[in-house]
Amino acid sequence: MNKNFELTYKALFRRYYPSLIFYAIRLVGDEEAEDVVQDVFVELWKRKDSIEIGDQIQAFLYRSVYTRCLNVLKHRNIEEGYCAAMEEINQKRAEFYQPDNNEVIRKIEDRELRKEIYDAINELPDKCKEVFKLSYLHDMKNKEIADILGVSLRTVEAHMYKALNI
Repeated sequence: MNKNFELTYKALFRRYYPSLIFYAIRLVGDEEAEDVVQDVFVELWKRKDSIEIGDQIQAFLYRSVYTRCLNVLKHRNIEEGYCAAMEEINQKRAEFYQPDNNEVIRKIEDRELRKEIYDAINELPDKCKEVFKLSYLHDMKNKEIADILGVSLRTVEAHMYKALNI
């Protein structure tokens, strides 16, 4: 290892690190600024055998920090775009499968509800069942039901009352 490079490297780090951190914070914020600057110094160290440190080192360090900050910002935009896209997909999925908006689920619920209603109707006493079916399934008025069954209007009303209570 070149001892001269190590001394120069430490001097550069002490001299520029704080101002590069300040610069990076302005570009990417506190959370990632230190990582960006450290990555630049790590890259400088990796290139120790091929890099010449001269008068332009300050410009090189600032340009390197700037480039890495741009990469961080681009990556952030990609992540945010992906998150926004996933959020939109999940929202559309939730809307699609929401029972009120999904025809298949609505049909299943309707079928299940109809089955429960028919089961409940079938458990009614015979006369109540007959009156209830004529009223709700055939949409007949109480007077029409009374005429068809040959009973009084009051009897039809009593059967309906009993059916609804059951």
